[in-house]
Amino acid sequence: MSKKYIVAGYAVDAVLPEMTPEDLSRLTHLNVAFGHVRDDEITTEHLKNGEAIRSIKREHPELTLLLSVGGWSAGGFSEAAATEEGRARMAASAVRVLNEYPFDGIDLDWEYPCYGEAGIAASPDDKHNFTLLLAAIREALDAKGAADGRHYLLTIAAGADQYYVDGTEMDQVQKYLDFVQLMTYDMRGGFQVLTGHHTNLYTGTGDLFRISTDASVNIFVRAGVPREKIVIGAAFYSRIWNEVPDRNRGLYQMAGTTGGYGPSFTELAADYIDKNGYTRYWDEEARAPFLFNGSSLISYDDEESIRHKCEYVKEQGLAGIMFWEYGCDRTHRLLGAMHEGLGAK
Repeated sequence: MSKKYIVAGYAVDAVLPEMTPEDLSRLTHLNVAFGHVRDDEITTEHLKNGEAIRSIKREHPELTLLLSVGGWSAGGFSEAAATEEGRARMAASAVRVLNEYPFDGIDLDWEYPCYGEAGIAASPDDKHNFTLLLAAIREALDAKGAADGRHYLLTIAAGADQYYVDGTEMDQVQKYLDFVQLMTYDMRGGFQVLTGHHTNLYTGTGDLFRISTDASVNIFVRAGVPREKIVIGAAFYSRIWNEVPDRNRGLYQMAGTTGGYGPSFTELAADYIDKNGYTRYWDEEARAPFLFNGSSLISYDDEESIRHKCEYVKEQGLAGIMFWEYGCDRTHRLLGAMHEGLGAK
């Protein structure tokens, strides 16, 4: 019997009604983004498409549905994790969410324990408190699971680089998790003026920033996460640098801007890939495509890079692949490539 790999996707609440039956059948896991943390509790009142969540589960009972809680600049975690009472409240609220919606588990996306760059509260105590928080949620989910005769999942989305394992106790944390979703995208961009790949599989020669999907996997394995619990990430959107010197096809150059969010894959396919002055290049070392028009460089994932990521998952004995975010690819080509690479029965 062939191994069943995870093919997971994040979808923001607003796009849930647009998800096609074919795409839903290509996924093994759907992360609904996002639940928030308010006063030490997970809240879902702001979600507008609860009925879509219920109908997706009704029509695709085999699809594992997770509520993803947090996201960039979403706070409340450090405060909730800081006390035993706060952790208990958050764990109880996780169970309440599973009672209200047909979710099969919770995905925590705290960006990031010990770091306040996104404008959220942070403390050095987050490092151990994160472990305690996950232990409390795991215990509450297991108690509900025992009563319901089933297993509820607990997963996290993790920052891809060394900073994340430095701010957490991954060897302890992983014990409470079904799997860890590495956010192997945005690995450069918003903080860097040096152009390059934001979701590359490997690190290219000449790149000052050494992070890549492969490097990230190795960081987490060294930190104590079993390979079979690691899910790597793909991007359905791009990063773009402007005022780029016309050298080396724009790659590894000091730009006039940081790498801001660029066009979605929908827009790339319609207006950018080998169109309107942009040429698509393939970086064989990094196993990543990029676009350059003489002054702007765009880094993104496409079917070719996703095929390589799927092969990597198989070669390395990993759990699977996930992506951010469903609404960014109206062509359905990228999820198709993932399904072909890992999910085709």
